[in-house]
Formats: sequence, structure tokens, C-alpha cells
Amino acid sequence: MRILAIETATEACSVALFEQDAGDDEPSLLAHDHRVLGRGHAERLVPMIAGLPDRGKSSRVFVSRGPGSFTGVRIGIAAARALAFAWGATLAGYPTLALVAAMARSQRPATAVDVCMTGGHGEWYCQSFGNDGQPTGSHASSTPEAAARQSTAGLIAGTQADALAVLRNDAEALNFHPDARHAFAIPQSLFTADVSPIYGRAPDAKPAA
Repeated sequence: MRILAIETATEACSVALFEQDAGDDEPSLLAHDHRVLGRGHAERLVPMIAGLPDRGKSSRVFVSRGPGSFTGVRIGIAAARALAFAWGATLAGYPTLALVAAMARSQRPATAVDVCMTGGHGEWYCQSFGNDGQPTGSHASSTPEAAARQSTAGLIAGTQADALAVLRNDAEALNFHPDARHAFAIPQSLFTADVSPIYGRAPDAKPAA
């Protein structure tokens, strides 16, 4: 069985292809592509998937639900839905911040972590995770000052980890973007058949009355 993971919720765009044989506890990583684009996910995502073995064709598709860039999240979910339909694959979503926490735990096992990612309008997307990878609170879009008051873990991870660590002056920072090749480090209980976007804040634009 092959599994395709898609991550497009931030400035980074990444895809990873896994293979799991019957009886194997963990899947093996066949190929992956990870690029920090800033913008342009819509133009680059499908070619990145097509560059994987067998053009990424899989029986399961994982996709990031956010929070993150409104456009990036929607692009990833739309592509995942289309591919799952075309391939007859099962589809599951995961929270972006949980992926970042899982990546941090791969470097600092069994450690609680506060995830801090770039948000909109100068705010940060933040969420705390226990040493088992499970969230210990809900995600929030916070000002840097509010994030510093609320953050208590000794380890901070994400694209704004360095900035938050400077404000706190008492925590270790792991500064990185989410990467789809670490999708299987996320606790399985955090995967869901619901692939609707997770928005960290209200949209900037509102429909006309």
C-alpha cells in the first residue's frame, strides 16, 4: 500500500510518498519533495506530486488542514480531494500544528512543545502539545506579546520559534517549516476523515449582505 502526504499550509510546499507492506508496523519513505516557496503553491504542487514514483499514485492520501495560509490550505485540500477521487483512495486530514509538534519530538523525544507559526496581520498561530504529541489546548491566533505570556513549555517549534524564544528568554527553539515526510510521526488519533480547513482566525474578506 502506498500513501501520499501533502503539506501546503505555510510558505513551504511538501509532498511525501510512503509504502507499507502487509505486516509492517511502519511505512517506509519512498520519495519526497520539500520547498519553501512563499507563494506559488497552486503552480508547483501538482508537478511535485507528478515527480514522485508512479506520479504519486496511492491508495491513501493525507493532507494538512491548517491553520495556516488560507490559500495554501485550500490548494492542498482541493488537490487531495481530486487525487483521492481519481485514484479511488481513502482521504484523511491532519492538523498542521500537530505535524510541527511531531517534528519537534523527533529531535527531542517525549518532550512537551509549544508550536508557534507565522499567522496573519502580525499574529502567530500557537498551540501547546504534551510529550505524547496530543494537544493540551486549542490553537489560537495571538499577538507576539500574548503568545509569550501563554507559552510555558521548555521547547518551542515552528517558523516563529526563534522570535517567541527571544520574547520568553527561557526556552529552546527549533525553527522550521512543516514537512510532509514526517506525517507518520503524528499520533494516529489526530487524523480524521474530515478534511475541511482549520482556520486560525476569521477571513479578511466577508461576503456582501
